[in-house]
Amino acid sequence: MTSRIRNAYDIRVEEGVLTPDPAQESVIAALERLETDLAKKLGLFGKAPEVRGIYLYGPPGRGKSMLMDLFYSATPEPRKVRAHFHAFMARIHDLVRQWREGDAKTRKAVFGTQHSRKGGDDPIPPVARLIASEARLLCFDELQVTDIADAMILGRLFEALFEDRVVLAITSNRAPEDLYKNGVNRQLFTPFIDIIRERCVVVETAGARDWRLDRMTSAQVWHTPDDRAGFEDLWRELKGGEPEEPAHLTVLGRDVKIERTVGSMARATFAELCARPLGPQDYLAVARRFHTLFLEDVPILSSANHHEARRLVTLVDALYEAKTRLIVLAAARPEALYTEGVGAFEFERTVSRFNEMQSKDWLAHVRD
Repeated sequence: MTSRIRNAYDIRVEEGVLTPDPAQESVIAALERLETDLAKKLGLFGKAPEVRGIYLYGPPGRGKSMLMDLFYSATPEPRKVRAHFHAFMARIHDLVRQWREGDAKTRKAVFGTQHSRKGGDDPIPPVARLIASEARLLCFDELQVTDIADAMILGRLFEALFEDRVVLAITSNRAPEDLYKNGVNRQLFTPFIDIIRERCVVVETAGARDWRLDRMTSAQVWHTPDDRAGFEDLWRELKGGEPEEPAHLTVLGRDVKIERTVGSMARATFAELCARPLGPQDYLAVARRFHTLFLEDVPILSSANHHEARRLVTLVDALYEAKTRLIVLAAARPEALYTEGVGAFEFERTVSRFNEMQSKDWLAHVRD
């Protein structure tokens, strides 16, 4: 019987959405194994069986996110969560804060009666139990560790999650042993590497460039109203029939909601991202979370909406620095968007970035 992940992959190949890539066969096989293990019946005493997860790593553009998207959509596991690693860790730190600052009543409200009574004042056990109660399968995109606060907490957190039979499916540009390389107090982080090696099958990805990148290097990425159909077709083609869902980014304790996302792709209107009082940290969070942003309904700008124009500049700067792909539906070409008004002169740098981000050379070096 064909596995769900294999069937989903084959369908997209038949539809022409994906190009067959022999180098991805080992990844498909590893995901098939994980799909089978997740479907095993309960073990002794009704506990879920121990299942080794998967850790996919390799250079950008090898299709890691695309394959993870397919696996997440195809797996029948009902308790599953798909999250960007930064967003997940932001939530973990917020839960740790709530545990430490909360009284007994608050802890009970957030973590439940069972969670609030165990672990004393140590926040890790109740936080891990809460996460485990929400999901058996955690799928993470772009695991990378640069923050010492993350490094110090990861080993204990995931050890506790594995005790509760949580299964991980991870993508990363780095091999496990290269995570947090040369980081402060790295010796305190290395137990996490050992845990990953023990509890996940590590698979290196190789082969051709990501199918999405191949498609976009030949596609028009700046659209005007007379080509809205092209913008819509590209979104529909790149998401490959996967369902859209909202994503929540925690930024400085605030919830920034992006309504339309598919895996590591997002779609938002100019009003949603630039008419709201968002700032640099919000846009950095968006750029880190998504490898591709579809931005639509960008209007002609003037003194009347110079605040929105300023936010657009900040958003583009964040996307540019993060090497995030940008597909735009705007009222005019970049050079005609903002020709007069407060900040129009400074906007010329953004026009230059818009044009560079459309080039094949730019698209060849964006991240996966």
